Amino acid sequence: MSAQIIDGKKIAQEIKNEVMTEVDALKAAGQQPCLAVVLVGDDAASAVYVKNKQKNCEETGILSVTHALPSETTEDELLALITRLNADKSIHGILVQSPVPSHIDESKVLLAVSPEKDVDCFHPYNVGLMSIGGGTLLPGTPAGIIELLQRSGIAIAGKNCVVLGRSNIVGKPIAALLLREHGTVTICHSRTENLAEVTRQADILVVAIRQKRFVTADMIKDGAVVIDVGMHHIGGKKRCGDVDYDSCFEKAGYITPVPGGVGPMTIAMLMKNCLAAYHLQNEA
Repeated sequence: MSAQIIDGKKIAQEIKNEVMTEVDALKAAGQQPCLAVVLVGDDAASAVYVKNKQKNCEETGILSVTHALPSETTEDELLALITRLNADKSIHGILVQSPVPSHIDESKVLLAVSPEKDVDCFHPYNVGLMSIGGGTLLPGTPAGIIELLQRSGIAIAGKNCVVLGRSNIVGKPIAALLLREHGTVTICHSRTENLAEVTRQADILVVAIRQKRFVTADMIKDGAVVIDVGMHHIGGKKRCGDVDYDSCFEKAGYITPVPGGVGPMTIAMLMKNCLAAYHLQNEA
């Protein structure tokens, strides 16, 4: 037996096409969602991420405005810009690219963004809504994983779902979203005892542990759904995930590749959140 590959590129494109259709209708009525991206400093990886977000905004018809600030920008100056963007009714989403320079308190920045414009879903208000089963703006990678499962016809309700990793960006929120879909959820981490015994119970295994090829075939059960959130560079342009793909491919029922699995979903869900934020701010 070998796994069915969950094609994240294809599903992400479906979502972006849906966003584009709705944005086209808004534009025909003289309206357009707008995302403001704030980049502080000259981190090369951040610049690439911002460029990718601009490209996806252009593809879906969402207007994007980038504020590129020098690395010596003070915390007060950054917070003042966020305050102006919060008040600007033509801006519907605000994204401050992480990381910010070390002299700026990132937690203050996250708190400063208006919850209804928080398209990354990092504000404690939105995290809290999600944790009690609500919320319109959901974190991109975890919400993207739910979309991958649902659009692949994989049932979540009643299934044993094991999340490997407990970060605030992926582990905790994907656990909350799986619970919302009526999965039975276990969170594992570096201090979990008998880890492989727990992961072998998973019908759906989400791996976000930031360790290269950590999960091997002996850690999954036959026919499991394996979602790999990891991304590691292994020389040249080659990349791998947190899952040993080759060995697990022969045992899993479904598996996400790296690259081309979870990664494309994150940016697609950002576009979806921009549109959702527009509607939040323009409800009658």
